Amino acid sequence: MPSISVAELRQHLAARTPARVYVLTGPDEREKSVLATEIADLVDPELRAFNVERFYGADASAMDVSEAARTLPMMGDRRVVVVMQAERLLNGKRKGGDEDGEEADGGPGSDTQPLVDYLGQPSDTTVVVFVLSPAEPPPQGKGHDLLPLNGSLKITKVLAKHATAVAVGEFGSEREVLRWLEARARAAGLAVEPAAAQALVDLAGADPAKFRTDVDRVLTYARGERTVTPDHVEAAIVAHETSSDDWAIVRAVERGDAAAALREVRVRLEDGDSPFAMLGQLAYAVRTPPPRGRFPNARLERAMDALFRTDVALKSSGGDPRVLIERLIVELCG
Repeated sequence: MPSISVAELRQHLAARTPARVYVLTGPDEREKSVLATEIADLVDPELRAFNVERFYGADASAMDVSEAARTLPMMGDRRVVVVMQAERLLNGKRKGGDEDGEEADGGPGSDTQPLVDYLGQPSDTTVVVFVLSPAEPPPQGKGHDLLPLNGSLKITKVLAKHATAVAVGEFGSEREVLRWLEARARAAGLAVEPAAAQALVDLAGADPAKFRTDVDRVLTYARGERTVTPDHVEAAIVAHETSSDDWAIVRAVERGDAAAALREVRVRLEDGDSPFAMLGQLAYAVRTPPPRGRFPNARLERAMDALFRTDVALKSSGGDPRVLIERLIVELCG
């Protein structure tokens, strides 16, 4: 199987020359979700409702996915089909419902056979993305390099032949880490002081997923500044605050204080609160008319649009929930 880096995948997307089948594997769940969304963004925004389909491996069948992949694009030139937690579909089941059993050869009776057939001759107008969750190797020593897939299954062998693998979540060196940070900051219009960059590396340790999450949080926190400093890292990552005001996010948004609202989001998420609960509070505040409501009328129309987009994205797994809420906060305060 051809294997490429995340940077090479993004080069494919920038050139609009994607492979027909990708397998995203590795430990960084958030980055895999972001990449799946970036691949879906190959479809023009106004056509995504027709030409982007998302499935979850536990709920979808191989027939569902293969039929979606064979469907011709509507009013455009490309479709994208994303399968999250794809190992739950691809590892197959016996007729009795047990995994890793008699259908392992992917024969005519296999529940993955429709995908085996599709992958042998994939559509030129569809990009299929299989997102694998990190897991231990399959039982009984039947593993494959594309963990957590069962190496004895025909579907795994067909994927290995026809798909392009992208390992997500590992940096080759600290220098590569710093280059990634500088590029991400530059895209956000920021520079990063060396001490702040080193602090982020030290705080994440060997966990690339935490590093990426911390970087996004600090860049959001430092929005409007020119340079990320160690003070930003301290305020956004290190200091753990507690909140006794359940409506602190709403109050901060009403007065346009994005930094305070983002701090409250972080605290509530770290305390186990749900992004949907925060979205519900913000929607209530925006939709409540005066005199009870205190959201500025001048920002109302844009706020309603931002709430709608975030609600759709959360319900359709259109990105990391934390990032979606943080982006909503920045938009509401803008």
